[in-house]
Amino acid sequence: MFDTHCRSIVQPLMEKGADFFVRRGIDANGVTKIALVFGVLSSIFVILDIKILSIICLWISGYLDAVDGTIARKTRTQSKWGTLMDICFDRVVEILIIIGIAYRYTHLSFSLLILASTIIISMTVFLTTGALSDEKSEKSFYYQAGLMERTEGFLMLSLMIIFGENSRIIILLFSLLIVITIYQRVNEAKKLLN
Repeated sequence: MFDTHCRSIVQPLMEKGADFFVRRGIDANGVTKIALVFGVLSSIFVILDIKILSIICLWISGYLDAVDGTIARKTRTQSKWGTLMDICFDRVVEILIIIGIAYRYTHLSFSLLILASTIIISMTVFLTTGALSDEKSEKSFYYQAGLMERTEGFLMLSLMIIFGENSRIIILLFSLLIVITIYQRVNEAKKLLN
């Protein structure tokens, strides 16, 4: 929701980040890889129970995840490979955070399994709709908006990190919000694909 409706507000910040990397000769795929490194670091800090560093690395990863697309559009270097890396690395970061929390707080494992399952279903609908749709967006595929997008996910992951062993309600709320997003995306897909 924030990614779709607030993009114009934060885009100048993405532009500055893109300019920073372009001036240093780092392309969009390079920034995607750097974003992955910060995401991996975030999950390591979850396991080590260094919450503030985990959250900082998570949000740096998310920021760079937005900057890479801005670089690709700005330099006209969008590629299908870059899109694939970007989407896959996003899921790797999310799953590593979930695994880190499950490792640290084993009593949350079942709730985290539910969360991971909802993410898989939501991304399946999202990616399949993008692949089958003739519609296009500014991204290299059709982008389905929804209640839970990347920013909302990062907010929920941050709350899970902060509340740690007491985050079951947050995890289940996150899962419910993703189920609502699945419902939104399936309805939109039905209209688009019929």
